[in-house]
Amino acid sequence: MPEVTRDVKKANVRELIEKNKSTINMNKIFEVAMPKILLGIAIISVLTTIGIILTLVTETVEFFTRVPFFEFFTGTELRPLSQNPQFGILPLLAGTLMSSLIAMCVAIPIGLMSAIYLSEYATEKVRKVLKPILEILAGIPTIVYGFFALTFVTPLLRSFMPGLEPSNILSPGIVMGIMIIPMVASLSEDAMSSVPKTMREGALALGATKLEVSWKVVVPAAMSGIIASFVLAISRAIGETMILTIASGSSKNFTFDVTQSIQTMTAYIVEVTGGDAPAGSTLYYSLYAVAMTLFVFTLVMNLLAQYISRKFREEY
Repeated sequence: MPEVTRDVKKANVRELIEKNKSTINMNKIFEVAMPKILLGIAIISVLTTIGIILTLVTETVEFFTRVPFFEFFTGTELRPLSQNPQFGILPLLAGTLMSSLIAMCVAIPIGLMSAIYLSEYATEKVRKVLKPILEILAGIPTIVYGFFALTFVTPLLRSFMPGLEPSNILSPGIVMGIMIIPMVASLSEDAMSSVPKTMREGALALGATKLEVSWKVVVPAAMSGIIASFVLAISRAIGETMILTIASGSSKNFTFDVTQSIQTMTAYIVEVTGGDAPAGSTLYYSLYAVAMTLFVFTLVMNLLAQYISRKFREEY
């Protein structure tokens, strides 16, 4: 019996050794394969970006062989379908900048105040409830925001502003501001939460009130993150499409009157893409020229946000 028991134990040990060997071999395979898989995924991302840029650049260059560069960026008339087509981008730039400015006038104060409350005044239980509710706004489809601006906000504003046109830049700008409030509030709150408690306690020990601590200690200390949230929110507003396509209209007016219909760069891209723009026509290539301009705008805004974050970051 003892010999049988020893044989059984030896067999069990051999089985365990074989299982460990197979497990070790699988782990080695994963260790060798995973870096290559991750590298391949990273390369695909880089190649995709390069492909997008090359497509925009090549088609934009073709557009500028037909339309002078100076005329495109200084022209105040955009009439791509007229007998004598004109391709001035200033009306689109004015609409894009105005809508983004209106959105930031809504999002910055509300988002910053919300961040201060969540960071400095709200209890942990209240924060766990309010922050997810606030971030639900970021999950609503933008087309829903567009119809909300068209069917609710615009009629509401027209009851106070009779001169407001049915399609205007004011109501989609306001709704865009509501949409990006979570971005400003969440990023700003994260920046404020990273400020050490010792700074708050020190200011309170010197006799500062809660409000003074919030405005004079916490906000300046988290300023890099707060400004970065503003810049990223502006970039998001510049690239918004559906809200403006639905509610701002398609009038290519070079004006700064918020009560009028003004088209933005993204709305123009949607219009040309969904319209009758034959491939190879100047109208077709204008799509890429506007898209390239929009790409440069958003790229500059993101680079600016990164620069601000590095330049004014506080190390604690």
